[in-house]
Amino acid sequence: MAGRAWPGPLEILAALLLGALQTLAYVHTGAWWLQLACVGLLAWRASRVRPGLAALMGAAYGTAWVAAGTWWLFISMHRYGGLPAWMAVAAVIALAAFLSLYLAAALAAFARWRSGRPLADAALFAAVWLLAELARGVLFTGFPWVAAGYAHVDGPLAAWAPWVGVYGIGAVAAFAAALAALQPDRSSASLLRGIALPVALLAVPALVGSPDFTRATGTLSVTLLQGNIPQDEKFEITHQAAALEWHVGALNEARGDLVVAPETAIPFLPQQMPEGLWEGLQQRFGQGDTAALVGVPLGDERSGYTNSAAGFAPGQPPYRYDKQHLVPFGEFIPAMFRWFTDLMHIPLGDFNRGPLVAPSFVVKGERIGPNICYEDLFGEELAARFAGTGEAPTIQANHSNNGWVGPTHAVDQPQPISRRRSRVQQRPMIRATNTGATVVIDHRGRVTHALPPHTRGVLEGRVQGREGSTPFARWAGPFGLWPPFLLALAVLGWAARRRAGP
Repeated sequence: MAGRAWPGPLEILAALLLGALQTLAYVHTGAWWLQLACVGLLAWRASRVRPGLAALMGAAYGTAWVAAGTWWLFISMHRYGGLPAWMAVAAVIALAAFLSLYLAAALAAFARWRSGRPLADAALFAAVWLLAELARGVLFTGFPWVAAGYAHVDGPLAAWAPWVGVYGIGAVAAFAAALAALQPDRSSASLLRGIALPVALLAVPALVGSPDFTRATGTLSVTLLQGNIPQDEKFEITHQAAALEWHVGALNEARGDLVVAPETAIPFLPQQMPEGLWEGLQQRFGQGDTAALVGVPLGDERSGYTNSAAGFAPGQPPYRYDKQHLVPFGEFIPAMFRWFTDLMHIPLGDFNRGPLVAPSFVVKGERIGPNICYEDLFGEELAARFAGTGEAPTIQANHSNNGWVGPTHAVDQPQPISRRRSRVQQRPMIRATNTGATVVIDHRGRVTHALPPHTRGVLEGRVQGREGSTPFARWAGPFGLWPPFLLALAVLGWAARRRAGP
């Protein structure tokens, strides 16, 4: 594709607009092609500028991308945290700008070591893109929100999920988009490279489909609670009695195999609860046919506190899952940032981390693997539970409280994440949330039952457990993200050495 470098400010403005535009593909998952188009245009423009300007373009694209995908942080910090509006806006932009540094470095490397050969340059672009996404997803506890692969939950690239995971899908998308964009002319060879191979990467897996790497086990009837407690009332003593009464009443009325309540559905430590409540729940679910998983904080001043899910099942001792991947500023305070959290009037805590590989909660032969809040964003960590044999979850359960985003459409953003996780592991995911999205997702990533968001209700459905491992679980379970990191690093090293010459 022919083209010349534009004036620097115009290149940066174009990158800024493309980064913001691609976010629509995460809101409307049927617009997966938009993410490919934006990335392809970015690769095309970055191939025509020097490394310094390419870095600025990467920073602009990344800042707009992350800011447009995490704008709801403004609501959390301003409406519920009490930060002045200007400071909340500045904090969102600062976070996005910091996370964009990885993409800035990636585009600088691409501009520095590209060879002018479309196939090699597309591979280089995919490698540096992958390295940038891995860095954003891992460093400083990681924040891979709106990672490229989540734009392809409903697109043809979704078929790659059980093989390569979300980062791998992002790399395949970057390769296909760059290869289509970096063709030097309209010759037959260029058209073959620029159209045929990207179309094959997109169409063939979708046409062939993903085989079932897992097999069915049993089926559970589940009841999922959605209390719809406004965030500014959740920890207010004057409103807690009514919210607690509803959750406890819904738990006691459930008659399925498993009832699941959201993250901190009971916002009290057991020793702080009204007399007899905790013991009553244990007695209620310690007999009969129904088990329960309830979001609740646990611990004490001496041993520390955890964000947890407590499980009660007939004939079993109480079960406990402690959240392992904590949210910075919400569940632990990073070093040197105490001043920032002190500015907000949010009940924050320094929680203890749970184990990476936690035991499952057994209900009628099915093994339930809980995760809390955005833990399902980190597929490589959940994959560690599948590295062993015999104890891997057959059903995944997410407990969330998305009240921090207020009554906005941002409450739906976590749902594609859970859908992708279901397809990557070929395990169903049940989501019990405070304000939405409360859903049942099958092992193919399809929503089978759902409650409308921002409503109080009880969702009843059936979910089929699965056992067995996908290729992603087999390599990510024991090795984490090292295989894609080393592969991308090898491609980058090959390109740099080839460019340097003998």
